[in-house]
Amino acid sequence: MSGGFQPAELSFIVALSNAGSLSGAARELGITTSAVSKRLAFIESRIGVPLVNRTTRRMSLTPEGEVLLEHARRILGEIADLDQLLTNSKGVPKGQLRVNATLGFGRLHIAPAISQYVLKYPQVDVQLQLSVDPPPLTDDQFDVCIRFGAPADTRVIARRLAANRRLLCASPKYLEQHGEPKSPAELARHNCICIRQGDEAYGVWRLFTGRETGPATGRTADAVRVRGNLTTNDGEIAVNWALDGHGILMRAEWDIERYLQSGRLVQVLPNFKTPDADIYAVYPQRHQLSARIRTFVDFLSGSFKRFK
Repeated sequence: MSGGFQPAELSFIVALSNAGSLSGAARELGITTSAVSKRLAFIESRIGVPLVNRTTRRMSLTPEGEVLLEHARRILGEIADLDQLLTNSKGVPKGQLRVNATLGFGRLHIAPAISQYVLKYPQVDVQLQLSVDPPPLTDDQFDVCIRFGAPADTRVIARRLAANRRLLCASPKYLEQHGEPKSPAELARHNCICIRQGDEAYGVWRLFTGRETGPATGRTADAVRVRGNLTTNDGEIAVNWALDGHGILMRAEWDIERYLQSGRLVQVLPNFKTPDADIYAVYPQRHQLSARIRTFVDFLSGSFKRFK
């Protein structure tokens, strides 16, 4: 490999990967598809290895291309952070900020917060991606990931944004027809709406008694295997099924609080607690001095005060 890479070439590789095709990259970069193809061919020829597997409709990165992409994202982020540290003493955030969040929480809370954030900091370009299953914390694809529960990975910084409880709930219609469970064991005879998300154990609900939850209490939880005739990977759909009277649902308080307040849903087994799922902003340690990440996380923390 000779000549070394220029920041513009690294940006080109990132844009190419994000677009997923030569034509998509051309639209994003404002050039022709042939120009994208020629630029890619020039880089590949110069370094002596193929970076992209080309097909008629899609493209994918070769193993060498994946390695280059990983380093390009990290290097570009570090260049942006260094530029701010050395040239902008006030630390006004600028540059690209890549954010990942779950579908429901992202739509209801992260997207509106981003809308207000960029009004305050217009020099930041935010890319928000919502996903059912969160990406690995070591993936350099995102600058900030919004997660439920504190990650065990010590290679990242996790800042708690807000408390978050999971509650059991059902519609008054369902409880009138099927009765209200008085203990966790009684959940086994009820129709429960299940959600398949991430690495969580599917169909197993854990409930604790008392105020505190988690391993620090020294207690074991009641692990109840539940079942039902409705399952989804989308929390919004599951809530709508509960509203329609199909069964009992375990869902985050932020997602159902308005229905509990209006009476459309009723909390079930209120004396039992579920494992905490507090809301965290997670980002790599090397980004802790980044003005755009610091101000964004601070902004989120302030906007979630009502959850605290």
